[in-house]
Amino acid sequence: MALSEAKKASNKKSDQKYMQILIKPYKAEGAAIREAAAAKGQSLQAYILQAVRERMERDGYTFSPNPDNSLCNASSALDSETAK
Repeated sequence: MALSEAKKASNKKSDQKYMQILIKPYKAEGAAIREAAAAKGQSLQAYILQAVRERMERDGYTFSPNPDNSLCNASSALDSETAK
């Protein structure tokens, strides 16, 4: 079934808000990640993004909603300290 022009436009607008990041774990590691996500009742994407956000917070990055709906600003506590 072909996509309508309205659906194509909607998809294009939605896609502009996101960035695609490719990861390529070894098969065994990928299977373990999928299994861990399923055990927590999360999608693979939700599980990985949660892990990344938690790591970034530990590393001093701050998360704040931006007008473009992104969850993270590019600054870190370390950057603001060096700027002083």
